[in-house]
Amino acid sequence: MNESYFVSPTLEGCETIIDHAVMDSVTGTFLDRYEVSHPAGGRCVVLVYEKHYYRAGNRLTLTVTMDDFTGQTRVHCASGGGGEGLFRFDWGASESFEGVVHDALKNVRI
Repeated sequence: MNESYFVSPTLEGCETIIDHAVMDSVTGTFLDRYEVSHPAGGRCVVLVYEKHYYRAGNRLTLTVTMDDFTGQTRVHCASGGGGEGLFRFDWGASESFEGVVHDALKNVRI
């Protein structure tokens, strides 16, 4: 899903929702968190997760970028990886990984 969308929780609240959703899986792993502030106000938070998908035969990464530069929390997800051998097709696992975040935030979208 190549779209960004707005949600009602703050950056911290959104991060908590996402973390619980991704870490609820046995194979979900938190990798990194990066935050940067803008001198004029607002922050950007980048979260990176990893998860093993058996059907893809590999680990996938999920990067969630959130900011509140407009006064509302904006979310964008990107996932990739998967597959083994010559054809690194992930059988839809990267979309499924992103879907974990989208599903967790569906009731708080603006």
